[in-house]
Amino acid sequence: MLIRRLTGVARSYADVARGPSYFPLWLSQLVSSFGDTLNYIALVVLVYNLTGRGAAVAGLVAAEVVPILLLGPVAGVVIDRFSRKAVLIGADLCRAALALSLLWPQGTWHVYLVAAGIAAGSTFFNPTVQAVIPALTTEGQRLAANSVSWSTGRLVQIVAAAVAGGLIAIVGTGAAFALNAASFVISALLIARLVIPAHSGQLGRDTTRGPGRYLAEARTGLRFAVRDHLVLRLLVVQGLASLAAGATSAMLIVLAEQHLGLGPVGFGWLIGAIGIGALIGPLLPNAVAGDYRDARWLFIPYIVRGIGDVLIAVFTPLPVALIILFIYGFNTSIGVVVFSSTIQGAVPDSVRGRVFTLLDVTWNAMRLLSLAAGAVIVDAVGIQPLYWGAGLLLALAGGLGLALLADYDFRGRPATNGTFPGALPKSG
Repeated sequence: MLIRRLTGVARSYADVARGPSYFPLWLSQLVSSFGDTLNYIALVVLVYNLTGRGAAVAGLVAAEVVPILLLGPVAGVVIDRFSRKAVLIGADLCRAALALSLLWPQGTWHVYLVAAGIAAGSTFFNPTVQAVIPALTTEGQRLAANSVSWSTGRLVQIVAAAVAGGLIAIVGTGAAFALNAASFVISALLIARLVIPAHSGQLGRDTTRGPGRYLAEARTGLRFAVRDHLVLRLLVVQGLASLAAGATSAMLIVLAEQHLGLGPVGFGWLIGAIGIGALIGPLLPNAVAGDYRDARWLFIPYIVRGIGDVLIAVFTPLPVALIILFIYGFNTSIGVVVFSSTIQGAVPDSVRGRVFTLLDVTWNAMRLLSLAAGAVIVDAVGIQPLYWGAGLLLALAGGLGLALLADYDFRGRPATNGTFPGALPKSG
């Protein structure tokens, strides 16, 4: 029975991935994922080579997060009011130019500027992908579409990470940046093949708009989120989860060295265990869920991951740590694909871009706070108490989500072309 179900899942993955309405977007994401992985590793190597200081590498995190916090509200309005296809292509081409500029690095400031610029492009690109998937797939295909994108993306990242070290060692960081720039151009060409219908709320080409209009529509999106029963509760739970997971994700290498006694090779095994779990996790809801739109599929993964954080800070044998992190990656991927699929169907099309960017802003703001608090905790009391506390907080976030939304009917929400009360007119 299980083999038959997994075979059916694999068939649905293949059907969605090769469908003409989704294939170009899926392939563009894979190409970009390969380039992004090369780019991330090359950025870290380049900054360290230029400065010789580990603290300078930590600055990359701030450079990548700040644009999301600053541009998220504006990006949401752009995504909801303009051609989403044009937004995707524009973000890709801008990021390609930025990546290419690092063939001639001018200093650490240049690297930070490019990292911030690429993050700014992603602030527009990633929520737009989330917003267009419902227009390219049916309701029955949505979970499979998000799952195949996530799983194949993780596989590409594993391959890219393996390639990056040797490539940079042989020919330097420039080749990685050139490949990343090429990946963005290829992604833009693939997206140009997409047929994305005009969405609810999209303005005409000749519409003129001033800064005040963008701010007004950003406030409208925020007002929707605050008043909406589902979105407001998701923001609270997501913020709490990010506060818990931000520091532990960044400080796994510290746990590996100080608690597990592992060197770089052992740390690589831990990352690999997470990656393998994340690769196959989406198979579970696709294989066994009669309907994934249920609070248990959304929030129980938080509880499991939180328990895993506590356990890995208790036990030291490497095999136990690998099993715990495999389960962590497995549950993380389930949470991601179910969350995306559920929100894509539950949020009205006319405000979907603003909702996804607001979720991104909330996640990254709390991630920064988590990193700062985590650094203080580790310096004061050590790495284990950080994982104990963060694990309990993550489990609490899952429990809170279940308490707030256990009886919520996700299927009763407006889907692809819905609007919401108080939406601004389409022209102006």
